[in-house]
Amino acid sequence: MDPTIPQQTATIRQRPFRGDGLIGASGAILNQTDAKAIVAANGGSDLIYVPDNNLERVRAIVSFLTTQDYIGAIFVDDQFGDIPGALPLSAINLRGSAALPTPAIVVGFKTFALESGNPLMTAVQIADTVLQEGQGMHGSIGRDNTYNNMAAIGPDFKDKYVDTMPVSNADITPTLAQLLGFEIPSKGALRGRILVEALRGGPETMHYDRKAVQSGKAGGRSTVLFYQQLHEQRYFDEACFIEVQGNPQDASCR
Repeated sequence: MDPTIPQQTATIRQRPFRGDGLIGASGAILNQTDAKAIVAANGGSDLIYVPDNNLERVRAIVSFLTTQDYIGAIFVDDQFGDIPGALPLSAINLRGSAALPTPAIVVGFKTFALESGNPLMTAVQIADTVLQEGQGMHGSIGRDNTYNNMAAIGPDFKDKYVDTMPVSNADITPTLAQLLGFEIPSKGALRGRILVEALRGGPETMHYDRKAVQSGKAGGRSTVLFYQQLHEQRYFDEACFIEVQGNPQDASCR
């Protein structure tokens, strides 16, 4: 709880000092919580767990979130099916074989630019964190978070080559394994690719597509995910909760 508030009053109630919280719990110390929902703060996004996997509760939480002005995107565990305003976790590769519990809902917070002509360097991110403004944070799926620099140097890489293909940090391991002659078996379907275009003797360019996927509407708005597709690999650009007229590929988060 917030240590700066000594006790509850009629107008001031204690709340978690951080964004983590148990909702609907009795307050008793138990081996397994009796909370109806668990919120885990994650900076630019929050993870919401519903221990009993109650579909109606998940729907109610999503319905509430779609009315909030801080929402940037909403994703729900695939097991709950289509819920208006939300895309499935599998759309952003968060549905895998990890041993950790899968959140019922992932909430991405809104990001916006102070200067429309310079959105990457002037972006402001709503974040569930105790850090102060200007100290930095990540975890959202805004373009200012997903757009990063990657550089490599060595005898196996092309000189002065600027790679315009979509790449991600998931591609580092398979690329280095290829150069070192290692074969690393995949434990699941989610893995990176070998960055062949950046290697000596590799192609100068490769074909990829820019795509978008849209959730069902809630209050006239949808979660829209923009991504790039190169072969079977998806590279996520950004997601936002917006009104869409026509083809979602023609929409924009800005």
